[in-house]
Amino acid sequence: MEQAAALTEVITVKGIIQDQHPVDFHALGVAGCIDRLAAPLRRSGVTVHWSTPHHGIEISSASAALLYHVAQETFSNTLNYADASELTIRLNAVYHGIQLTIMDNGKGFEIHAAPSGRRHGFGLLLMSIAVHDAGGTVEIDSQLGRGTTVRVTLPLD
Repeated sequence: MEQAAALTEVITVKGIIQDQHPVDFHALGVAGCIDRLAAPLRRSGVTVHWSTPHHGIEISSASAALLYHVAQETFSNTLNYADASELTIRLNAVYHGIQLTIMDNGKGFEIHAAPSGRRHGFGLLLMSIAVHDAGGTVEIDSQLGRGTTVRVTLPLD
């Protein structure tokens, strides 16, 4: 019963996935907090797969928060636009950094196409700016009919 209540605490408001409780990286870890954000996807029928071979790596609270917000934006886009049935999340250590990779098997989009709406693509742009300001990199790979992959790499402090 507690798990069901915890899952309903993560909701979507105007298409944006939101956790109704404060994020507690110490209690749940980065992966646990990100996993909570996937609850609306699971409720919509998306199968979520995890890979977290980063055991024992200490991530700063700033990096953890940024990875959390990247997941929030990416999951919201998957829920609203991708029509995906599967989502794979990888959180792993890379040379002097931490990398979050989120892949869906949805309908994808043309990355270089002109935005069709007033707010279209704005979340991805802000996400990219925040990651670059933190010294990290963002790679977005998407093709129509082949899904989307978002990969964010942040340096470890």
